[in-house]
Amino acid sequence: MMEPNLIPTLDPNPLPAPYWVFKLLLVVTFFLHIVAMNLLLGGAALALAAKWRSKNRVFVDVAKKLPVLLPATITLGVAPLLFVQVLYGQFFYASSIIVAWPWFLVLVALTVAYYGFYYVSFQNGQNSGKSGSVMLFSVVLIFLIGFVYSNNFTLSQTPARWGAKYFAHPAGWNLNLSEPTLVPRFLHFFTAAVAVGGLLLVLIAFARWKREPDYARQIFHFGGKAFMYATMAQFLLGIWFLAALPRDLRILFLGDSALATSLLVLGVGVAIAAILLMSEAIRRENVRLAAYYVSGIVGVVILTMSVMRDILRDAYLKPYFRPDQFVVKTQWSVFPLFLVLFVGGAILWLVMLKRYGLFAGKKAEQEAPVETPELTGAAR
Repeated sequence: MMEPNLIPTLDPNPLPAPYWVFKLLLVVTFFLHIVAMNLLLGGAALALAAKWRSKNRVFVDVAKKLPVLLPATITLGVAPLLFVQVLYGQFFYASSIIVAWPWFLVLVALTVAYYGFYYVSFQNGQNSGKSGSVMLFSVVLIFLIGFVYSNNFTLSQTPARWGAKYFAHPAGWNLNLSEPTLVPRFLHFFTAAVAVGGLLLVLIAFARWKREPDYARQIFHFGGKAFMYATMAQFLLGIWFLAALPRDLRILFLGDSALATSLLVLGVGVAIAAILLMSEAIRRENVRLAAYYVSGIVGVVILTMSVMRDILRDAYLKPYFRPDQFVVKTQWSVFPLFLVLFVGGAILWLVMLKRYGLFAGKKAEQEAPVETPELTGAAR
């Protein structure tokens, strides 16, 4: 056990709403953020895979959506980051100082990746080789950003390691590479993003099924198979992640906690159901089955994993963190207004997605390049 004075004292300011409200908002906003992030990273990775397989139109179609998905990821990530700071600020700020320079460079990498995605989207299939290289560079930057986030958040959950890391490199050039769960945790997130990116392609195929059936079938098979393979890989990575956890935390999900175990069983069960449904949808070429039912099931999986992630963080911090230490002074004059604006903002975001046409907007269709011979015929 580390010396208690290495952990900053709790913020004496009272919470403006009950503790459970912030916990609920943290899980909900993280769910929204992770959906947008998965669409961004998974879509970009599959766009590169499509380009490597000479499916240039798929590359162009997805590339046009990335400059929208990136700010959506950033915007939807602000709220959960703020709620983490409210509830776990004494841990999060300390770990952020220890990994100060990698954490600061996230902003630089994010800006460069943003410009890269915009550049590729404006090329409209031209300068094919250069577009692919720029896309790859931007994807690598997003990949590294996620890796830095995993380092920071895993370090924030293990205060016993702070002293050794900080005094070894007080200038802030630290990562949490000695953490056993770091690599499987990060790969688990990345593979999940590839699976959701496959669903993005399925939704694009669904939107274009009647107007461009040959192209829609191609992108449907490509995205659907990517979803299935990535989800299958998730099981192996999930086992690795679970095995890497300390024993007292691992057994939470293996029978010691009814809630944690039930969520794990639910997540595994619905993920298997999603694979089977996608396989059936591809076999029957029923894109509606994949677009509606598989997407809905995946939403349940992501929400389940978001709750499990929160349970795991509290289990890590149990020796240091007690929610009953918070002083609560609910600001009833402001709280209802916050809820109204929060719900209204979420609705507005959905309306904006619909108006923009994320999956098959008129603008994207008008700018789509002329079909090339390798894109015609049956799906590969």
